[in-house]
Amino acid sequence: MYLWGVGKTIVILLTSKVLDTTYPKGANYYQHQRDLIDLTYKLVGKDPDTRVDSTGITNTNVYFVVAPIVEYTIATGFSPGVATSVAFKTSARRKTNTSSFLGGFKYTTRQQTIIPIQSSVWSAGNKYNFLGDWRFLNYPQDTYGFGGYTTLNDKYTVNYRYIRFYEYALRSVAKSFYVGGGYQLDHHWRITELDVPPGVVTDYRKYGFSDHSTSSGIALDILYDTRESAIYPEGGDMYANIQFLTDLTFLGADHAYNSVLIDVRRYLGLPHHTLLAFWFYSVLTLNGNPPYLDLPGTGNDTYNNTGRGYEQGRFIGKKMVDLEAEYRFGITRNGLVGGVVFCNAESLSELASNRFEVISPGFGIGLRIKLNKFSNTNACIDYGIGTKGSRGFAGNLGEVF
Repeated sequence: MYLWGVGKTIVILLTSKVLDTTYPKGANYYQHQRDLIDLTYKLVGKDPDTRVDSTGITNTNVYFVVAPIVEYTIATGFSPGVATSVAFKTSARRKTNTSSFLGGFKYTTRQQTIIPIQSSVWSAGNKYNFLGDWRFLNYPQDTYGFGGYTTLNDKYTVNYRYIRFYEYALRSVAKSFYVGGGYQLDHHWRITELDVPPGVVTDYRKYGFSDHSTSSGIALDILYDTRESAIYPEGGDMYANIQFLTDLTFLGADHAYNSVLIDVRRYLGLPHHTLLAFWFYSVLTLNGNPPYLDLPGTGNDTYNNTGRGYEQGRFIGKKMVDLEAEYRFGITRNGLVGGVVFCNAESLSELASNRFEVISPGFGIGLRIKLNKFSNTNACIDYGIGTKGSRGFAGNLGEVF
C-alpha cells in the first residue's frame, strides 16, 4: 500500500499519527522500538515513550495527515509535492480493517503533473471492501517499443493527458477470501510523439497510433488475502488476486478486448526476524488490442513497482510475466534501520510474434527507515541494476510488495 498510485515516493515526515487504537505486540515491545517520530520527539525535547502507555492504548487518535514529499524515479526525476492521508474505521470491532483515502499533488522536473486519489473502505467485520483509484496526469513519458530486444537508443517521448477511474466492490465469501466486480476507465488525449528520429516508424505507429484512446470495461475480481497489513506483510502471509477484464465498445472503449491479471505474493518468516518474499505478477491479453498506452509493461502495475532497475514503460507488450524475490532483514536492534536484497526477471511479448522471447533480469539492494513503528511503515530507498545499461534509484512508502 503506497501513498501514491503513480511513481515511487519518499516522504519528508512532518507528522504521523497512529492509525489503530491498540498495540498488537504490547506496549513494552513498542517502548523498545524506535522510528523517525521518536527521533523528532527527542529533537524537540519530548519523551518518545509518552506515545505509549502501560494500558496498550495510544494517546493520540488523529487520522488526518498532510505532509510535503520529495520523489525520485527514473521516469520522473525529482518531484516535490503534497500528500494527504485520511484513515478511519467504520466499526469499533477489532477485526475491522482500517479504511483510508490517500491523495495529493506533485509536479516533476520533467514538467509532469500527477494528481492521484485512492481509497479502500472496509465495512464492519470486513464483510465488504470498496476500492477506488482515480488519477489525472499531464505526463510526458519515455517509451521504447514492444518486447525485450529494444535498447536505450530506441527511447523517445510520448506526451499525453490521462484520466483513470477505477471502482471495485468485493464481498467476503469465506475467511480471507473475497469475490466482487468493478468498472475501469482509462482515457488518454492530446497524445503526441516527440523526439522521434527522422524516417523511423515507431512501434506505436505500427501498432496503431491515435491522438486519443479509451479503455472502458467491467471486471470480475477474486481475492485471497491473509495479510493483516498491506504496508508490512509478515511471515506466513499470502496474497493472491485474479482479475478478469473485458473492455466493451458500447461502454465507450475504442476496441473490445479481454485480459486477465494474476498477482500472487508469498511471505516466509526466517530466523533472526528476517523474511523472504516472493512475487508473481502477470497480465495477459487474451484477445483484441488494448490501446498502446494501456498495454502491460514495466512498472505499469497498480503501484508502479515491478521491474526495479528499469524505467517505467521500459518494456511493453500484449503479454507480461514478472517474477521477483526479496530478502528483508534488520540492521539496528531497535527496528529503526533495515535493508533488503532483491532480484527480478520479466518478459514482455514481441509485436510481430506476440511471444515471450527475451527475459530481462534485474537486481539490487535497498535501505529501510522506520517511519511509524505502530503501523510498521517504512520509507524505502532502493537501487536497482538491469540489463543494457538500465539502472537507477526508486523510493517507496511501505514495502514494494
